Amino acid sequence: MIEMDLFQTEVTRIDMITFEGIVDRKEKISIVGLGYVGIPLAVAFSKKADVIGFDISNAKIEAYIAGKDPTREAGEHEIKACSVEFTCDARRLKEARFHIISVPTPVRSDNTPNLSYMESASAVVGRNLSEGSVVVYESTVYPGVTEDICVPILEKESGLICGLDFKVGYSPERINPGDKDHRLENIVKIVSGMDDETLSLISDVYSMIISAGVYRAASIKIAEAAKVIENSQRDINIAFVNELSIIFGKMGLDTKSVLEAAGSKWNFLDFKPGLVGGHCIGVDPYYLTYKAKQLGYHSQVILSGRRINDEMGIYVANTLIKLLIKEGIPVKGARVAILGLTFKENCPDARNSRVIDIIRELDDYGVITIVSDSVCDEDSAAEYGISLVDFESINNTDAVILAVAHDCYKAFTLDDIDRLYKPDKTSGKVLIDVKGVYDREDFVYAGFVYWRL
Repeated sequence: MIEMDLFQTEVTRIDMITFEGIVDRKEKISIVGLGYVGIPLAVAFSKKADVIGFDISNAKIEAYIAGKDPTREAGEHEIKACSVEFTCDARRLKEARFHIISVPTPVRSDNTPNLSYMESASAVVGRNLSEGSVVVYESTVYPGVTEDICVPILEKESGLICGLDFKVGYSPERINPGDKDHRLENIVKIVSGMDDETLSLISDVYSMIISAGVYRAASIKIAEAAKVIENSQRDINIAFVNELSIIFGKMGLDTKSVLEAAGSKWNFLDFKPGLVGGHCIGVDPYYLTYKAKQLGYHSQVILSGRRINDEMGIYVANTLIKLLIKEGIPVKGARVAILGLTFKENCPDARNSRVIDIIRELDDYGVITIVSDSVCDEDSAAEYGISLVDFESINNTDAVILAVAHDCYKAFTLDDIDRLYKPDKTSGKVLIDVKGVYDREDFVYAGFVYWRL
C-alpha cells in the first residue's frame, strides 16, 4: 500500500469516476448496509442518481422491495416511491464506482471495538471493486481505521492499489434515530478524502442531498476524530447531570427543578439525566479510549462518565426497590409495569438499550416485570428474551416505570397511568418517571409516590 502522505503527488493512472458521470446517471452509487444510516442515504441519493442498495439481510431487502421500512427512518411512502435497486447479490456492486459503506460499529462485551462489520463490508466491496472507484466510509471509528484497517482489506480483496486504482474517503453519519426535525438533509455533513481530487468529488456528491451544506475536514483522521468526540462530549455531559441526580436524590432535592433554575443563566448547558444506550453515545467513547490506551494513555474523564451512565439502570431499579419497601409492598412477587424498551424515544430499536439493566436488576429481586412498548420492533425485543405486551392489557401492578419518553406515553393522562395499578390501591402508587415526562405535583397530589431522575 502506498504511504498516505504520498497521495497528493501520485499520478493517477486510470480514469477515476467523476461527479458528472454520477449526475448524468452514467455511473452508479452503492450503499452498503441498509440500516438506520444507510436507508435514508439510499433513498435521498436515488432522487439524484442511480443507486444500488446492498445488504446481507435477505429479510431486510425483501421488506424494502415490498415498500416497508423496518428502521422507520425513511418512511414507507419514500421507500415505495424511490428508485433504489435493492439487492443481496454482492456482484451487483460491480455496477457502481462510488461506494458508501454504512455498517454498524458496536463494542464487544469487554467494551473494545468490534470492527467485524467494517472488515466484512470492506471485503465484500473489495471483491467487487472496479478501477477508478471511490469508497467512502460512514461508520463511527477511532482515527486511523479507514486508512490502516479498511484500505488494506480493499487492496487485498481487489488486487488494486489505493491511490492509483481507487480512492477512499470518510464522511461520518450524523443520523439521530427517531428525530423528525434533524434529518439527513438538514444536518451539516463532514466530508474528507485521501487527496484534494477525492475530497472535491465526495463533497460534490454529498452536496446533492445535503441542503445544510458540507464541511471539508483537513484529513480522513480528523474527520474520524471529529465524529467520535461528538458523542463522547454528549456522554460526558449526560454523565455529569446523572451524577447530579444521584447527589440531589440523597439531598432530597428534585433534580429537574434544580436544572431549570440553573438554566436561567444564558450559558448553562441544557442536558438532562437519563439512560444512555444505543449505537452512538453509549458506544463511541469506547472507540476513542481504546485508541488512547493503545498509545499509552488511560482516559480519566471519558471512562468515568461511561461508568456513571452504564450504572444508571441499576440505580433506577434499586431506587424502585427502596420505594416499594418504604410503602410496605413485598418486593418478591411485586408486579411492575415497564413502559418503553427501546434505547431512545420514538425509535423502534432496542439494541444496546439500558432499560434492560432495570429489568435484569428487578428480576434478581424476584420482581415480576411486564414490559410494553408500542414503538419497539418485536424482533429487537426478542433478542433480550422479552415478549412485549399491549399497554391496554396491563393491570393489577404495584409500580410503574416510564422508562422511555415515547410521544405516545407523553400523551397519557393521570387516569391512563392510574388504571395500571391494583384496583384497591388508593395511595402509595409508586411511579418512576425516568425522564420527568409528567407533572410531578399532579401525581403527588393524587397520592402517587412519584420519583424521577
